[in-house]
Amino acid sequence: MSASPSRPPLWFWIGIGCVWVFALAFRFWGLERFNTLVFDEVYFAKFGHHYLTQTEFFDAHPPLGKYLIALGIALKGFNPWGFRWINALVGATIPLILAGMAYQLSKRPSYALIAAVLTSLDGLLLVESRYALLNVHILFFGLLAHWLVLIALNHKGHQRNGWLAAAGASFGATIAVKWNGLGFLLGLYLLWGGAKFCRSRFDDLKRQTRLLPIQRLSELTWLQLFGYLPAIALFTYSLLWIPHLAQNPDFNFWQVHKEIFSYHRYRVGGADVHPYCSAWYTWPLLLKPISYFYQLTRSPVEPLPVTGPPLPQAAANWIYSVYATGNPILWWACTIAILFLLAQGGQQIWHRLAPPIKDHQALSSLSEEQVWISCYVGVNYLANYLPWIGVSRCTFLYHYMPASMFSSLALAWLMNDWLYSPDRRLRAFTIILLLASVFSFIICLPLYLGLPLSPWQWQLLRGQWLG
Repeated sequence: MSASPSRPPLWFWIGIGCVWVFALAFRFWGLERFNTLVFDEVYFAKFGHHYLTQTEFFDAHPPLGKYLIALGIALKGFNPWGFRWINALVGATIPLILAGMAYQLSKRPSYALIAAVLTSLDGLLLVESRYALLNVHILFFGLLAHWLVLIALNHKGHQRNGWLAAAGASFGATIAVKWNGLGFLLGLYLLWGGAKFCRSRFDDLKRQTRLLPIQRLSELTWLQLFGYLPAIALFTYSLLWIPHLAQNPDFNFWQVHKEIFSYHRYRVGGADVHPYCSAWYTWPLLLKPISYFYQLTRSPVEPLPVTGPPLPQAAANWIYSVYATGNPILWWACTIAILFLLAQGGQQIWHRLAPPIKDHQALSSLSEEQVWISCYVGVNYLANYLPWIGVSRCTFLYHYMPASMFSSLALAWLMNDWLYSPDRRLRAFTIILLLASVFSFIICLPLYLGLPLSPWQWQLLRGQWLG
């Protein structure tokens, strides 16, 4: 499992190209087949159109996501293809960004490719990418910001500052989609604090001349991380508000933020306000998917009727149903993987900080790289997940998506380790897990893409497979 000393080999680029084609195909196939506004498209697609028609409106989120939807509408018209295709393109790019992060963390092409493959099999990411919603844009800009920071750590001086500036702009952009994009920035600050502490606390790290990518975070100065980078993020965030405020002059910059905060704090109800609200502790177990679309028909012949009175349940021969849900086997495996890495990283930190004990060497059997990558993945997972514990408003499964990207990195790291293990059973288990994730993806495709199902098939798939 040695790291690549140079650029990734040809097989890596071929694999990444195949992943991107796979992701594009499933996001763009039948993108316009439901000629109606699905779930929160009733807000976001209309808001995007309002920017083009100069219609005043109030929105409970920052404006960048709707700008991007408006761009799609401007190029392709106010129709399902027009307000969805930008999201499909952005969603297809996310596996590539996660692969870039994995490679910068480890310099291992196999780890990066596995991360891309697993992300392309994520059903929730697929569904969110096929509609005019906001969550794929949070992921795109937040993960891109982390990738740019990791690249910056490979450079010095002005080049490093240039990459950090790009990362700051990307952090500003993810917060300009939704405020929970701040979790990506929180993760970076926590990691920097940890790297600084370890470099100052432990003598063996002080003597190191060749640092791992994450360890090089300690080289960033207070000015770079708490002055330069957040200043660019704030400038980008503020700049992105200008078109919205010019079109909607009822509130200035400070007033609109007060209104947004008030909306989420006081005007959005609790767990009973929506049938698909779910508590934060249910997300890692995939206990409550979200129904985005449901239509009963007598025939699977398209175009699908989506207007008029609903067909009685007893008269339906076919059901078109779209569920925002993860790939079950992959989702549960990612949850187990992140818990394992959190426990592993926590154990190593405890052994570092605890008084010397006789079997210290046996307990510290992990490599320095394994410890640091476990910390990177675990800290970012917690930074994007734990803040939701204190949120009392109605929350949904898709709020878990930023954290889930890091659980995917956790599983990919373990699978890459097992793939190069001398133990044939671990190598076989890795292949079986990957094939099971592909099988699970295929089984759930009718609910991801809204393919026609008979009532008994729908009941079986929804009741037995999703729980």
